[in-house]
Amino acid sequence: MDEMEQLKEIAILVGVEEQNDDHFEYELEELGNLAAAVGVKVVGSVVQKLERKHPTGYIGKGKIDEVRLFADEAGANLIIFNDELSPSQLRNLERDLEVKIIDRTMLILDIFARRARTHEARMQVELAELQYTLPRLVGLRASLGRQGGGTGGGFQNKGAGETKLELDRRKIEEQIAKLRRELEGMKQQRDVQRKQRKRSGTPVVSIVGYTNAGKSTLMNRILSEADGNEAKTVMEKDMLFATLDTSVRSVTLIDRKPFILTDTVGFVAKLPHHLVKAFRSTLEEAREADLLLHVVDVSNPEYRHMIDITNKTLQEVGVEDIPTMYVYNKSDLANDVEFPRVQDDQIWLSAKTGAGIDELVTLIEHKVYQKHITCKLLIPFDRGDLVSYLNEETYVKSTEYEEEGTLMVVEMDERERKKLEEFIVSH
Repeated sequence: MDEMEQLKEIAILVGVEEQNDDHFEYELEELGNLAAAVGVKVVGSVVQKLERKHPTGYIGKGKIDEVRLFADEAGANLIIFNDELSPSQLRNLERDLEVKIIDRTMLILDIFARRARTHEARMQVELAELQYTLPRLVGLRASLGRQGGGTGGGFQNKGAGETKLELDRRKIEEQIAKLRRELEGMKQQRDVQRKQRKRSGTPVVSIVGYTNAGKSTLMNRILSEADGNEAKTVMEKDMLFATLDTSVRSVTLIDRKPFILTDTVGFVAKLPHHLVKAFRSTLEEAREADLLLHVVDVSNPEYRHMIDITNKTLQEVGVEDIPTMYVYNKSDLANDVEFPRVQDDQIWLSAKTGAGIDELVTLIEHKVYQKHITCKLLIPFDRGDLVSYLNEETYVKSTEYEEEGTLMVVEMDERERKKLEEFIVSH
């Protein structure tokens, strides 16, 4: 039996609703979903309307007393705050509430730590946790030391979640420097792979979107639709941050046109700054894309807010000015939504049922191959290597055998055309 089963976390959510915050209720509800994602039972919430959050206590003194009483009555052993707490807020709340405290950032970091599968993703999460921990050592040592963990089974890294938290600043700083060096090495490796893909001229399509919008389901649908290849599929699950690791798959369309399909980590409201920075290198996959598929859960009433958050986060990591197609997924669960339907750079579909996937693949093909040109080439018979190359790497529309050589009508990009200039007989 693990620690999470031995000790069931019972939590109260605490949030400050600032003026003109139209999305507060949704974000508090999302905080409850994040808590549920790590097995925490939420028994209620305490909300305070303020012009701005209290600088030293997050909420006012009277509300702190109310939270403490509520926690006693409900038997809560955890208080989760809806925003990232400053070091002083954390210390003061720990002193006044005398119960374990975590904030939204710690909760998201904990989820990421549990979901990380690859060595790189685990290092990225650990780096973010340590950077968060460093200025908060005193408060965290007191709060997490109470029950030896973050949420449930506790932080799953080597820093913030140890029972005694006896890591001094020097050790944490050394570990941060070490992780940065290792991640930089991995980034350079990825840059090389990206440059190779760029050189090959194969277009790159990158899937982005809010967490649980259906990115992995969509990726699997495109893979099976284009290739019929089940072996290439990626993990999909109806849960927040089900996948953190970037997947890269090559897709070959029915007419032999290839493209690279990549996905990225999902976004969420108030995604911790350190986490965005740590995952920056994996998010750069989207920066180099020829086309972004921005997947949206159109069945969620807050989907426009989710679009804004995703776009803002993409800007933070420098993903700008890339042609984008909005994929309104889960149309089968939305009210009064006609699908499958295409309108300009928008498509309404259902990745789960497959309705609209054909239309999406056609749109992708049109978008990434619209700059391609059709040429007629005459390849001498002694250049069979070129005929093989064209058959493998380009879309050959027709092949005829003339007296002087092989006459081929081929669709290709500008880069290929320049390489084969001497064999082109007409455009």
